[in-house]
Amino acid sequence: MPGSICMIGDSISKGVVFDSMMNKYTLLKDNFVNMFKGRTNVSVKNYSLFGCTVTKGLEIFGRHKDEVKNYDYTVLEFGGNDCDFNWAEVSAQPDKAHLPKTPVDDFERKYQSLIAKIKECGGHPVVLSLPPIDAKRYFAWISKNLNPKNILRWLGDIGYIYRWHEMYNLATCRLANECGVPFIDISSAFLEKPDYGSLICEDGIHPNKAGHELICKTIYRTINRYQETCA
Repeated sequence: MPGSICMIGDSISKGVVFDSMMNKYTLLKDNFVNMFKGRTNVSVKNYSLFGCTVTKGLEIFGRHKDEVKNYDYTVLEFGGNDCDFNWAEVSAQPDKAHLPKTPVDDFERKYQSLIAKIKECGGHPVVLSLPPIDAKRYFAWISKNLNPKNILRWLGDIGYIYRWHEMYNLATCRLANECGVPFIDISSAFLEKPDYGSLICEDGIHPNKAGHELICKTIYRTINRYQETCA
């Protein structure tokens, strides 16, 4: 098991969940980063931010590059915000073309750049895949106070949200392979569950406490297998 890890990612790795009782986003104390740290005694520094895209991830790395090289691994988790759209604009103008926050070609190019920069400074990047979204719940969430019919007209079908998100997830797998860095597949851990929706918050995209537990277990198992292979 490594002695130290730093994490750069978005709200999922920050530990943000939607609390339905309080009707707001909160920080989950027992998020997967804290659970992993507590169960392994591995030192973990979490630079993740709510709403973070890979573009912001590059900025975070730029501010902390002198520290990153001191960690055994730098775990990266991006894509969920990058693939997102301005749904208010989509709702208002469903017959126009709309771009995501980070078009997928830019996403791959910037992610590859981030991986390369971490390597250049002496760090060891690890890519984390994305947990799957619950398309129906996510559609209901993004349509709140907007025009659901217009958004659906633009999408074509609700399932397109899942497929679009999955395209970015597949890009993370491809990048890890092309860049020759370790890849932790948490997506499959969710999808092999009969009802993975029970591991996702009301908003359809953030893992809940049970989801974070699954992510922690998957990371632990993957690191153990990786170290056994390298031994």
